[in-house]
Amino acid sequence: MSLESSSSQQPNKIANRLAAIRSELASANLDAFIIPRADEYLGEYVPEHNERLYWATDFTGSAGMAIVLKDKAAIFTDGRYTVQVRLQVDANLFSYESLTDTPQIEWLCDTLAAGSRVGFDARLHTLAWFENAKEMLAKAQIELVAVEQNPIDKHWQNRPAPSSAAITLFSNESAGKTSLQKRTEIGALVKKVGADVALIAALDSFCWLLNIRGNDVPRLPVVLGCALLHANGDMQLFTDLSKLPEGIEEHVGAGVSFKSEAALADTLASLQGVKLLADPNSANAWAQNIARDAGAKLIAGIDPVSLPKAQKNAAELAGMRASHIRDGVAVSRFLAWLDAEVAANRLHDEATLADKLESFRLEDPQYREPSFDTISAAGANAAMCHYNHNNGTPAMMTMDSIYLVDSGAQYLDGTTDVTRTIAIGKVTDEQKKMVTLVLKGHIALDQARYPKGTTGQQLDAFARQYLWQHGFDYDHGTGHGVGHFLSVHEGPQRIGKNLNAIALMPGMVLSNEPGYYRADSFGIRLENLVVVQHCEALKGAEREMYEFDALTLIPMDARLIDKSLLTQGEIDWFNAYHQKVFNTLSPLMSGSELEWLTKVTKAI
Repeated sequence: MSLESSSSQQPNKIANRLAAIRSELASANLDAFIIPRADEYLGEYVPEHNERLYWATDFTGSAGMAIVLKDKAAIFTDGRYTVQVRLQVDANLFSYESLTDTPQIEWLCDTLAAGSRVGFDARLHTLAWFENAKEMLAKAQIELVAVEQNPIDKHWQNRPAPSSAAITLFSNESAGKTSLQKRTEIGALVKKVGADVALIAALDSFCWLLNIRGNDVPRLPVVLGCALLHANGDMQLFTDLSKLPEGIEEHVGAGVSFKSEAALADTLASLQGVKLLADPNSANAWAQNIARDAGAKLIAGIDPVSLPKAQKNAAELAGMRASHIRDGVAVSRFLAWLDAEVAANRLHDEATLADKLESFRLEDPQYREPSFDTISAAGANAAMCHYNHNNGTPAMMTMDSIYLVDSGAQYLDGTTDVTRTIAIGKVTDEQKKMVTLVLKGHIALDQARYPKGTTGQQLDAFARQYLWQHGFDYDHGTGHGVGHFLSVHEGPQRIGKNLNAIALMPGMVLSNEPGYYRADSFGIRLENLVVVQHCEALKGAEREMYEFDALTLIPMDARLIDKSLLTQGEIDWFNAYHQKVFNTLSPLMSGSELEWLTKVTKAI
């Protein structure tokens, strides 16, 4: 990360920044200040100019929180970052705490005396977090105080500038509907729940509504801003007006006005008597509190865009399928190159491999950027399921090991995400057994048929059952939603153990990615994207039945499979999948790459 020079060059840099924060605490009569790894948009990715946690700590992980007190500070991270946080964050300045095992508000209650005041930036927290934290702290006689200006923003010298990239107009043909059609439909949903206006805070939601895309956030083709959608379909977008391209008014259609982000507070403050639909779990507390304090009535509900956006229409699905075929060629060419390199005993480090994979995608004129940071993990590093080779020195691949590569792409017509686990030289029988158990779960989920109304939580055990039979499991979800040239992690649908009441519906795209991770040894994940569709093959079904159809068409490594552990039905699935991969990709490949594809898709 290039936000500023590293702490090794400026040994007192972080100490000086903590002193600056503490001086602001003293002048505001505060005893603590909370710094989440978030910005006002509360998305998964934070643009460089909003990396406040990094500025205050030097920690570059994707999840965490710091709390600065008058005389000490703590940083809270999850299990993915146990090693990294100790390498990046000075133990003389911060204590290391668990994000999951040590609830931060409880920690504050235990650490601070009654009568203390805790500062926070209401833009960086959800309303649900704010109300819960306020109540818990009040029981300990501690006050939660919203600061007018974030103390970090006051003292951040040489802060990177936000992106100045212009908004791009996303074609109505690719979107399958005009913005006016979408806004009219979603406006009707706003009215249906009894609201006059909806706060559309999620960046991908208002971009989808307006058929626009942007380049303001890494890995996510969106524009920074916030929107208000009225029940009649009219909409106000608050964003950087200098980014508006020529022709945007005609593109979005009647009823859309554009205002600067600075105008949002006054607009929210003018909503007296208005019934405002907002998601307390995803939109920030600042916006909802301004509206509520001005006399608006808050109606809590999920973002009304999220479900319609998740159910891809025919045009969106056509783009997803086309992008997956081209992505299948790019990744297969990389895997062919990798096999040739290993055969020649040329072993590379994880960064070289990730860059080489992207080089094949870069040949596609519709490719824009990765859809997330590539997980290129050699040997034992693959046992860390969210490993990032950029957080340290990339490891060298070693012979007789397993390599895991989880990567995805943003194309103008779709978003991809795929994981393949590759044999590097010889692998052990134990490794083959574990890969095969993961494959069995992948197949079971891929082949699932389920009635309308079924949730991803109900299907999760399909993918885990064979690991469970042998006493194994994995600690991540089995599937996440994926957007259409939008977020690679799209809600509200998902497949996982945790409570999720969202039923799977036709057109939803999800990942199917069971895995297994043996600490300090190896890691396995097999991931395809699938789309929910009507199950036409079942004759005489008494219910409306759905099934998955795989979008990802990339070979899986048969060298890692123990065929004796597969049923005949599973062998048939594996062979049919590879036949489909060959039939689809072979016309687009040639020479040694086609020879490789022919070999690796042969029936087992």
